[in-house]
Amino acid sequence: MPVSEFSLIYRYFSALGRGAAVDLSVGDDCAILHLDAGERLATSVDTMVEGVHFPADSFPEDIGFRAVSVAASDLAAMGARPLGMTLALTLPAADELWLQTFSQGLAEAVSEYRLPLVGGDTTRGPLTITVQVLGALPSGEALLRGGATVGDVVYVSGYLGDAAGGLAVLTGQWQPTPDHAEYLLHRFNRPRARLALGRELLGKASAAIDISDGLLADAGHIAAASGVKLVIEPELLPLSPALASHASAGQVRRWALAGGDDYELCFCLPATAQAPPGCTRIGEVVAGEGVDCGPGLDIAPGYQHF
Repeated sequence: MPVSEFSLIYRYFSALGRGAAVDLSVGDDCAILHLDAGERLATSVDTMVEGVHFPADSFPEDIGFRAVSVAASDLAAMGARPLGMTLALTLPAADELWLQTFSQGLAEAVSEYRLPLVGGDTTRGPLTITVQVLGALPSGEALLRGGATVGDVVYVSGYLGDAAGGLAVLTGQWQPTPDHAEYLLHRFNRPRARLALGRELLGKASAAIDISDGLLADAGHIAAASGVKLVIEPELLPLSPALASHASAGQVRRWALAGGDDYELCFCLPATAQAPPGCTRIGEVVAGEGVDCGPGLDIAPGYQHF
């Protein structure tokens, strides 16, 4: 007997809907969430398509965790407090083993980010996962792309380029040592949204963005929105030992500048401000436009969907 859409939802997803801001979760026509006094709603949506955003042979639990992290990273980039999320899941078939393991990865992300699943939809078609996230921001406060001013310092969190290196391992383009391969694959499959850092930067950073399409592309969004130039010093880019083990320093630099999918934060602070632990100064804000990485660099600016 075919499995119905509603039985799939209740079996694999209904237990993930409890949260402090949730008044009504999965099971009705709409979920109901509440904001605290003095807050406003922040929302964003991200879609992942098999063969475009993740390889067809990816583990379902990694796909589930990664889908939530990618969407939650937008909340981090705004400094928002997570409230809940919805999931639109398009499946080629009702494969219950796949759904069971996918929901396990989803549950890990729900727990880690305190981002309950409060609704969604399922339909038949090519494997596609769309996650919409909802967050809360203090009234009058948000991290925006616009706001960087001349004299600010540019920082990034964590390491850059690891996800691109991990994808190279997945596709057989690189064979590092087993320990380095494991680390890089984990960085691609299980990125971590920097939610705590985003909230810490509220009221401090002049501009911020998450690094999804590559540092050059995303720093360019800050430059365009702020009407300034970001000068990036490639030699200051933070690199993990695993990525730096690649034989080609030029390839490592390309991954760090344009690889994307790291979901770290790039942000600007006044020169007198101290960056949070785990963040690295990579450049400065000057008059002009665009992103300047110095002469002699011929690197595509980052991922483009079209």
